[in-house]
Amino acid sequence: MGRPQPSNAQPTAMEPGYGGEARHAMGSPVPFPPTPMPNNDAPQHPPMAMGNTPAPYPPPATMPQHPPVATGTPVSFPPAGRWPAAAPQQMNGGGSPYPLKVGKPWTSGLFDCDQNSTNAVLTAFFPCVTFGQIAEILDEGQTSCTLGSFMHGLLLPVLACSILGTSYRQKLRLKYNLVQAPAEDWSVHLFCPCCALCQEYRELQNRGIDPSIGWMGYLAQQQEASMVPPAVHSMNQ
Repeated sequence: MGRPQPSNAQPTAMEPGYGGEARHAMGSPVPFPPTPMPNNDAPQHPPMAMGNTPAPYPPPATMPQHPPVATGTPVSFPPAGRWPAAAPQQMNGGGSPYPLKVGKPWTSGLFDCDQNSTNAVLTAFFPCVTFGQIAEILDEGQTSCTLGSFMHGLLLPVLACSILGTSYRQKLRLKYNLVQAPAEDWSVHLFCPCCALCQEYRELQNRGIDPSIGWMGYLAQQQEASMVPPAVHSMNQ
């Protein structure tokens, strides 16, 4: 038997070649050892700038753009030392430049009880009645004279003067913007209760309100005064 002849089929195994390369039986030569594949998980380096100088990483923040300068007529300022002098401010008693609001004065004094002798005598014997008349006017009919008198007489004299008298005197002052004089409201009603009631009664009278007729009587007077027709003056021929 003779020597076997090589087959025409191409072998699939790799054959060593020259230059450290391996050759396939079919195809182009493959480099040996194989080239490593790129790893996408590796950190990417910033690109190199021109001149082989590494670019800064991270890039610097962009500076904010300033608005354009407005154009127009320049504002002129007076030279130094020529500013107008400020007007002098008037100081009140406490040394503050703001005006001190104290209120308007009363139309009668605390001890001017002789201006209304009838009310002075009534208040001296029945101060609860005078208080009820004042309370009905200041509450605009919500508190009747009878209820106010009963409340004043039911309480002890000290409580009636310090609580009820003080509250309604303060209400009268706020209604007409009156000054707290000659002393605080509580001290006036505590030490001079009858004089304080007479002064409040006269204050309402001097402002056109008669406390003795009550709130409904006052409204009737106002209604009658508004319905009076104006007088017609005839001209002589």
